[in-house]
Parts: sequence; C-alpha cells; structure tokens
Amino acid sequence: MANTFEELVQKQRAADAAHAMVEELRDTYGPPAERGMTGAQSGTYETALRAWRDLARDAQTAVSEYAKESGRPRAEIEAEVERVAAEQGG
Repeated sequence: MANTFEELVQKQRAADAAHAMVEELRDTYGPPAERGMTGAQSGTYETALRAWRDLARDAQTAVSEYAKESGRPRAEIEAEVERVAAEQGG
C-alpha cells in the first residue's frame, strides 16, 4: 500500500493543525469578507488557507487510495483515521 494507517493519521493531524491555524488567524484578523486585513495579514491568511486545503486534499486522496487497496469502505477508514488523529492530538 502507498500509505500505512499511521501515515493517514499523520496526514489528518497535519490537515487538522492547518485548519486550526486558519481559524486562529480568522479569529485574530476578523472574517476575510470584511477585508479589514492589512496586506501582510491577508497574505498570511491566504497562505494558511491554501496550506490547509492542500493538506486536507492530500489526506482525503490518501484515505481513498488506502480504502481502494484495502477493500474497506472509505467512510469507515475516514472515521477511524479522524478518531485516532483526534485522540493523538488531544
């Protein structure tokens, strides 16, 4: 298999951490739609948002590949990965 289960969990934890960073920046700078951000703040926020989206996409792709290779339902694997990632993260 291309990814082990632990690698899936690591990918999910990275995506979760990136999402938390986006939320933290949103809380600090305010909602992006208000556009009260400075140029630097906007750049930081956009970079964090792209990183989160990329990491989340990579995690989802890896889960899909793992499910296909293992013959298990994708939703089952996704739920297990999210549960273990949350347990390890908290």
